[in-house]
Parts: sequence; C-alpha cells; structure tokens
Amino acid sequence: MPRKATNKLTNGQVRIIAGQCRGRRISFPAIAGLRPTGDRLRETLFNWLSTELRGARCLDLFAGSGALGLEAASRGASEVILLELNPQAARALSGNIDALGLQSARVCNANALKWLQQSANNSKPFDIIFLDPPFNSTLLADAIVALAKQSILLAQDAKIYIETPTHQAIDFMPDNWQLHRHKTAGDVACYLYHRRPIPVY
Repeated sequence: MPRKATNKLTNGQVRIIAGQCRGRRISFPAIAGLRPTGDRLRETLFNWLSTELRGARCLDLFAGSGALGLEAASRGASEVILLELNPQAARALSGNIDALGLQSARVCNANALKWLQQSANNSKPFDIIFLDPPFNSTLLADAIVALAKQSILLAQDAKIYIETPTHQAIDFMPDNWQLHRHKTAGDVACYLYHRRPIPVY
C-alpha cells in the first residue's frame, strides 16, 4: 500500500491480522513519520516467517505503531521487545499491549541505536529483527552497522526484515546477511535477510 506524506496528521488504527488477537485494532497517535506497515505487506511478511515465528524472540527496533511487533506477539512469538523513541508513541504501545493482553510484549522508550550499544552484553540473541525506521533518514544504515558490530544480539540463523522506500539503495549489508525474500508494493520495498553463521577455521 503506497504511503504518501500529507500535511494533515490524524490518529490512526491498524488491524491485527492473525493469531490470538486476530481482528483486534490498535490505535496510534498522529506523529510525523509514523506509518504502519500496510496489511498486504504484513501478511506477506508473516507468511514468509510462518515456520519461524512461534516461540521466537523478536526485536521491533523502530516500533512506531507496533504493527509488526504486536502482530508477531499475537502469532505466538515468545518475547517481543518494541523500541520507540517518541514518548507519546511509546505510551500508546503500552496501552495497546495492555488492552490486547499480550504478555509476551514489552515496550522500551529508548533510542534504538543507543539501546543496541548498551544491551549487547545483557540480552539474549534475537531470532527475528524488524527494521522499519522513518523513511528518508539514515537510521536504517546506522542500525545495520550497529547490528553488525553487536552481532551477539543476533541468533546464529536470525531473520532480519527491512522496509524502505523503493528508491532507497540497499548497498550496505553485512557479508553474512543473505537476501531470502523481496517484494515491492507501491512506493515501499521490503526485504527478508537470513544471517548465515560466519565459518570458524
């Protein structure tokens, strides 16, 4: 679904597609740059992850509306950490988690890049990471560089989902991240990478 910038910001809602919260709606505040992943792309993504998700540990690095992280929690992820810098959006996420009764999800109101640096030695590895930062920013490249440096945060066969504008070049990927799936929808491109273990000789 194309997502175009407008001057008028309005509160929004997005629907949980499947799992224990199927059909329930989550609300998100009117914040510039906050654009939830559309239903079609989310359905595609979670079809890609259908055999990986149950029991997985997930990190939604730029959570925004929570459309990705809360969908993962609804579908059986064992733990989902949602990072969100904006306090208003973080409060909305906490309210949605409480309303949905998703005990596997929790919100951290934090700068994602600083959190990656500070949590590397104090966190278990993640099986799935969602990277959907504000478009037209450098945050995607910065986050990938940070994850490559803090590789202890990634499980040996971790999956990394990336969402970008179609015009943005993805030419800064770590050598051991292998493209597994790719799709475009309107002005949005999404990629699923698979982290390959680095051989030890």
